[in-house]
Amino acid sequence: MATSPIDNFLGRGDALSRLQAHAGRLLRLQRQLSELLPDYMASACKVANLKEDELVILVDSQGLAVKLRQAVPSLLVDFARIGVLLRDIKVKVAVREYRQAPPPVPQRHVSDTARSGLDTLAASLPADSPLAKALQRFVKQAG
Repeated sequence: MATSPIDNFLGRGDALSRLQAHAGRLLRLQRQLSELLPDYMASACKVANLKEDELVILVDSQGLAVKLRQAVPSLLVDFARIGVLLRDIKVKVAVREYRQAPPPVPQRHVSDTARSGLDTLAASLPADSPLAKALQRFVKQAG
């Protein structure tokens, strides 16, 4: 597999190479976790970090967090069996960012009289005038 320019850049600096190695470790742990968990749990669990020998996993819901916490002892054994020695697994619920739905765009209506007046104004301006073109577009869209 050929390396990309970003891989070459990341491999140069000491701090960046450590970051790249850590990211690679997290990706491997994510794949291994997905293989160890049932399908319904694997898709909702994400490896967040590895601090020394403590794995941090983010889950989508509190209910799933409870199930995963109950499975931690067997997961530690399963990880040890595949060569990953961990002291503990911390399970945290990922807090989704809450954003209110944007308010609906108010529907603005232009009266027939106003449309007619704007059309008349546009007609009185020179044909190549940007204002005349803008007014004509407005009248067409408002109609």
